[in-house]
Amino acid sequence: MKRVAVVTGASAGLGAVFARQLREQGYELIVVARRSDRLEAIAGERWVADLSVEAEVERLAVHLESRDDIALLVNNAGFGTQGRFAETALDAQMVMHRLHVLATVRLTRAVLPGMIRRGAGAIVNVSSVAGFARSANNVSYCATKAWMNAFSEGLWLELQGTGVTVQALCPGFTYTEFHDVMGVDRAKHPRWMWLDAGFVVRESLRNLHKLYVVPDWKYQFFVALWTKLPAWLRLRAQLRRG
Repeated sequence: MKRVAVVTGASAGLGAVFARQLREQGYELIVVARRSDRLEAIAGERWVADLSVEAEVERLAVHLESRDDIALLVNNAGFGTQGRFAETALDAQMVMHRLHVLATVRLTRAVLPGMIRRGAGAIVNVSSVAGFARSANNVSYCATKAWMNAFSEGLWLELQGTGVTVQALCPGFTYTEFHDVMGVDRAKHPRWMWLDAGFVVRESLRNLHKLYVVPDWKYQFFVALWTKLPAWLRLRAQLRRG
């Protein structure tokens, strides 16, 4: 039986790695990104769409609703910013919320009824370790990734017994274009904190049955410890970091 995987943000970073590994596993692909030139190198059905624009999300969602062969949806499209919320461009903040939250909602809703009807399928929401923390310079990013975690948890509860799984993939620092676009100086973070993108995606795909996938034991330890701390202590620790 044909297996089709939809990957958003497939032109670079984790999205491109997801597309490559899924193709190697025998999936047929629907790859989505804003940059048509970057999609040309990826075999499969190519959709050029800006998922921060409601009309373009809807166009893709209607197409996905018309199909009966979607086995996997990877909600990967996203980006990060740096800077204080009141000082950074409002447009970028609004785009981030539309992309991380609204596009994820609409595309998930597009494929989920068919998956439930067939009794099989999986959704991967590419979140972040940042979804478990807060940062004074990444307010929207941390908030939208925390939302993605909560959204995944709620879906997990609803999907019990349906044969459909949902995963929140929560990597830490990863070698991709993501941090380069943000202007992050990698030298400011120890090399041991950086993960290989191929490793992150492999961990996700081999653990589709798990609600949370946090690649690498160091980040697993951080999440386990950080989430046990009372809010006042977590916030005080963040204040000390500036």
